[in-house]
Amino acid sequence: MIVVTGGAGFIGSAIVWKLNELGEQEIVIVDELGSDEKWKNLTGLKYIDYYNKNEFIELIIEDAVPFEVDAIIHMGACSSTTEKDADYLMQNNYHYSQDLAKFCLTHKSRFIYASSAATYGDGKQGYEDDQTRLNELRPMNMYGYSKHLFDLWLHKMGMIEEVVGLKFFNVYGPNEYHKQDMRSVVHKAYEQICDTGKVKLFKSYKPDYKDGEQVRDFIYVKDAVDMVLFFLQNKNKNGLYNVGTGKARSWKDLVTAVFNSLNKEVNIEFIDMPLDIRDKYQYHTEANCKKIINAGYTKETYSLDAGIEDYVKKYLVAEPFLGY
Repeated sequence: MIVVTGGAGFIGSAIVWKLNELGEQEIVIVDELGSDEKWKNLTGLKYIDYYNKNEFIELIIEDAVPFEVDAIIHMGACSSTTEKDADYLMQNNYHYSQDLAKFCLTHKSRFIYASSAATYGDGKQGYEDDQTRLNELRPMNMYGYSKHLFDLWLHKMGMIEEVVGLKFFNVYGPNEYHKQDMRSVVHKAYEQICDTGKVKLFKSYKPDYKDGEQVRDFIYVKDAVDMVLFFLQNKNKNGLYNVGTGKARSWKDLVTAVFNSLNKEVNIEFIDMPLDIRDKYQYHTEANCKKIINAGYTKETYSLDAGIEDYVKKYLVAEPFLGY
């Protein structure tokens, strides 16, 4: 059985969708559905069973999981970069992950988990997925620190070469709709264009970057999922890996691609950046992808324009959910 934690969430549900596409249905989803509409991500998917995350971790701790676990793909976490409750993040993102990792290593089950590019902080140390340099990284928010702490723990315990940690960069695509303010700017831009005909972007506060020219490594969720499943299929590949395109593009490029996908004229308004995030704002991220390529992953990723066109035309304008 393949367990996908966060399986009703954005990347998790996309992983289940892709597994279904490959003919796999022996899947257990672990999540916490709450009162939002995340459950809609599940409606087109095929899986055996669903467990609430609290119920499942009790089974893990008690070593009482009632089925054989071939792999745990651990995507479940609080992914809000503005979350202030540090104790919650420690329990939900760090300790929960520890329990899953120990279970998998004890039972010789595959363990693949979501780390984050937020662990790189302001990028001064670069974006190379070198696990021997983990102590040099300084995350800029508590979310990034909670992810970094788990990477560090695995390394200190000598486990990092027995599992796979994936540092996701800026992922966008279908099934992200429930994420509210943590949705991609692609989805936010689409809504703004439909509602007002224009998109608002933050001004730059660094002279080296013009307004809208701040850059990120944007990766389409279909590419991110393919990279995850590469490690499910190649069990001899372990360690920390970046999940990105290796090609940074600007917010202006991204928004322009959304306008073009809708055949509308580009109309961007630059607004003030809130004071509380100015000193934590990343102006440049770009994944170093040499390690995953050297591991054998050679599939070409969607260009930013092609990924946004696929997302907008096949999902946002048409049927929004994967698996429908």
